[in-house]
Amino acid sequence: MDRPSWDEYFLNITRQIALRSTCLRRKVGAIIVRDKHILTTGYNGAPKGLPHCDEVGCMRERGNVPSGERHELCRGLHAEMNAMLQAAYHGIRVSNATLYTTIHPCSLCAKMLINVGIERVVIEDDYPDNLAKCLFEEAGLKVICFGEGK
Repeated sequence: MDRPSWDEYFLNITRQIALRSTCLRRKVGAIIVRDKHILTTGYNGAPKGLPHCDEVGCMRERGNVPSGERHELCRGLHAEMNAMLQAAYHGIRVSNATLYTTIHPCSLCAKMLINVGIERVVIEDDYPDNLAKCLFEEAGLKVICFGEGK
């Protein structure tokens, strides 16, 4: 019997979390893990208590905003943001942890991940945001890619 590696195991979990997403364009899941224990989870969607895009439509689609550009033109939070916010809300330290996500973080999330002390990012697929890649490289934050973006 082939057991998945820890990275494969946690990426599999991010795929399940992504199913909760209410984004009409891309369903993304993320988890923050330290010492092989899940600290928090997140998926992309509107702020707590507000209507989701699957209810009111997609601002980015209406505005023809290309993927990887103008992140502020969206009512939703990214999966990585929600995972970090969940940690803050519950008082959970995420420094020296690994973020697992179904897609490479954008530059907004990259800056936040660097500041909270994430030491490693494991992704399943790539995302067209070169600034995020440069920021991670400058910060010495290692990104490991499984899947199509290898």
